[in-house]
Amino acid sequence: MTALETMNKEAVEYIRGIPVVKVFQQTVYSFKNFHAAIEEYEKYASGYALKCRIPLTGFNVALNSTFILLIPVACMILAGVTGQAAYQDVLLDFLFYSLFTPICTTMMNRVMFASEQLMAAKSAVTRIEEVLKEQPLAETVNPQQPKDTSVSFENVSFCYPGTEEKALDHITFEIPAGKTVALVGASGSGKSIAAKLIPRFYDVTDGSVLVEGVDVRNIDKQTLMNQIAFVFQNTKLFKDTLLENIRAARPKATREEVLQATVSAQCQEIIDRLPNRLDTIVGNGGTYLSGGENQRIALARAILKDAPIIILDEATAFADAENEHQIQLAFEKLTKGKTVLMIAHRLSTIQNADLILVFDEGKIIERGTHDDLLAANGKYASMWNDYQTSIHWKVEKEVK
Repeated sequence: MTALETMNKEAVEYIRGIPVVKVFQQTVYSFKNFHAAIEEYEKYASGYALKCRIPLTGFNVALNSTFILLIPVACMILAGVTGQAAYQDVLLDFLFYSLFTPICTTMMNRVMFASEQLMAAKSAVTRIEEVLKEQPLAETVNPQQPKDTSVSFENVSFCYPGTEEKALDHITFEIPAGKTVALVGASGSGKSIAAKLIPRFYDVTDGSVLVEGVDVRNIDKQTLMNQIAFVFQNTKLFKDTLLENIRAARPKATREEVLQATVSAQCQEIIDRLPNRLDTIVGNGGTYLSGGENQRIALARAILKDAPIIILDEATAFADAENEHQIQLAFEKLTKGKTVLMIAHRLSTIQNADLILVFDEGKIIERGTHDDLLAANGKYASMWNDYQTSIHWKVEKEVK
């Protein structure tokens, strides 16, 4: 069953990767893993079949040959029968059992093959049980209420479950209420996990994450979620209308409030060109939006929630130049007067942040404003120069 599951996964991965395979002419190489999975399954499936061949043959022969016993039994009974009526009764009984016995044989075979399906079902249930055994994060019995929206990290370390390597290593910083702090650094440096610790997607391994001096572990889950709006790097839109996708942030919001949020998020032109405007279905069987358009819908969702703490995780990651400009306009509406934690690779989006933290291998190696960090001529200055060079290169290429 495990080999079958592996083969199915490899098949899906191979099919999804066909465009990449065609572009880079790697047909044979790309098929290698799928072929290996097929051979692995063939080994187990063939071995299982060959191992069961003799006992299964004997089982089927025994079941299907039982009717032969009816012949001598019928002959013995007929030898002692007198009278036409009794003779006919024996023949009718013999005919009935001759027909009924193969049916019993078929039933027995179905019971036998049902055991294979039972095995598959048990395997599926076992995987589901592994998920159900996962324990939710512990809830406090004496919840505390934060007084404002400042956020601070105090000597925070974090390791992903099942690993000992630290994704965050003793980091400390503060986001005062109403201020904006930006996190920059290479992929895998710990920026995103730091952001996810605030709404308690995970709990810290060491240290504390505080909202106005109150550890997030001591804040009621509903209260904490009401305080935070999170715009993810990979935006998730449900297979539903745009209206309900945006209203997921505040289910009791009116249609007018949703429309106002879309205007603030610069989504009006997106909605105007859709066939049913806010009532257009998105996702499978509906309308598909580009990455930048998805981000703007996600921003509308965050604006509608109107939470005092905003977390932006690469909110412009999939936006083109036009969408990025529209998203920047939406940022101004979303973040006005809010406590903001912003993660960005496009450094132009965080120049005006009140504080910039440079992450590297789970540690904060530099901190300061944009001008301070450029003057320090360290890691951030190098990143800024590379960013400016890439922009200059693109412009020159377009001119040519």
